Amino acid sequence: MDLSTIIGAISGILLFGGAIILGGNAVIFLSLQSIMIVLGGTIAGTMISFSFSDLLKAPDLFKITIQENIINSDGVIDILVEFAEKARREGLLALEDNVREIDEPFLKKGIQLVIDGTDPELVRDILETKLTFLEERHGQGRRIFETMGQLAPAFGMIGTLIGLIQMLSQLDNPDNLGSGMAVALITTLYGATLANLFFIPLSKKLKSRTEEEVLMKEVIIEGILSIQAGENPRIIKEKLEAFLAEEKAGSEEAGQEELNTSAVGENA
Repeated sequence: MDLSTIIGAISGILLFGGAIILGGNAVIFLSLQSIMIVLGGTIAGTMISFSFSDLLKAPDLFKITIQENIINSDGVIDILVEFAEKARREGLLALEDNVREIDEPFLKKGIQLVIDGTDPELVRDILETKLTFLEERHGQGRRIFETMGQLAPAFGMIGTLIGLIQMLSQLDNPDNLGSGMAVALITTLYGATLANLFFIPLSKKLKSRTEEEVLMKEVIIEGILSIQAGENPRIIKEKLEAFLAEEKAGSEEAGQEELNTSAVGENA
């Protein structure tokens, strides 16, 4: 399990709950009507926005966000260098025994293509196509979480309007105005909490995981093509480490530019 996701979610729930309890009567924050409007409306709106087949993939993508990140860049590079050394000594066909022991499907597919004598350009095209499909699949899941993050506050506001209408319809009974206003505001609280504590952070975590996986698979592609070209294993290791460092630096610069752009927009 990914500790940052689990600890973050539990900490948020405990801090919110603790603040509510310290503030007085926590029971007033429980409203079945508000839950039905916010959660039910968010789920319904998401189902309208996406196909059923896309929604069925969401649980698997959610698991990615809470699973521990098992991508080991050093381990992958070491495996590729080991394959390069063996291929240089015994030939590409000697890697056939190693293919059966590979757990990573992407790496296994690439090495098998090389063993089968596939043209290098075709190897790159096939692996990059698989990489594109992976990005699209993760991107669709990310859009589902983003949509839920947008819909939850909106349905919170809708629930507030419903509560206000119900409250105003009972102006002849002042004793019910306070409780009616509380219920109206609770829906906004539910919507904002679900969006900012769960849906939007999950979307960002999935984006981060996707970038990490794509980067590692790009390293695998470069390594496989280098093995096929018969390059020196030591050179392959240096090239892949340099490629990994360069791509990470590029991602960090892109992230910083995005933050700066957001800051400029807010200041404007």
